[in-house]
Amino acid sequence: MIIETQRMILRRPEASDLEGFKALMQDEEAARFIGGVMIDELIWRQICMIIGHWEVHGFGFFTMIDKESGEWVGRGGPWFPLGYVHKEVGWSVARKFWRKGYASELAVACLDHVFDDLGWARVVHNIAPDNIASQRVAKKLGSYDTGEDLHMKGFDITVDLWGQTREEWQENRKRLVRG
Repeated sequence: MIIETQRMILRRPEASDLEGFKALMQDEEAARFIGGVMIDELIWRQICMIIGHWEVHGFGFFTMIDKESGEWVGRGGPWFPLGYVHKEVGWSVARKFWRKGYASELAVACLDHVFDDLGWARVVHNIAPDNIASQRVAKKLGSYDTGEDLHMKGFDITVDLWGQTREEWQENRKRLVRG
């Protein structure tokens, strides 16, 4: 499964992505809202978990590769592990690529994918209450704080569920194309 956006190739993760994952998960600020800094062995297990998610569900987080440079940008996409109540589209971008629109570009492509190809009726984004950058991405997509919360077992945090329905995305997508 490969999705191409204007600037990225989104593909299934593979073991060769380890260095990119390490750059993300060993950067204290970048890893702050996604489990915190991890050692190499846990990062490797995380890649294996994401690859396994693809095997179990037929979808999962994509590896984001910059077309121009070939660099690893981040990870993100559709996600529904054990313990989640709603299917999510999430994103995590390496700090080098922050504030350049990569998370929004991934999210637009993935919302199209989950609604058009996977047939989802609703999507959420699990966002920590103080993660202002991800809230901005969600707002840009037309998502809103649903008022629901999810306690993230194993992370000891509670996140706000932002989201929208397929019908809302169809309208919000038109606005993004015009904008």
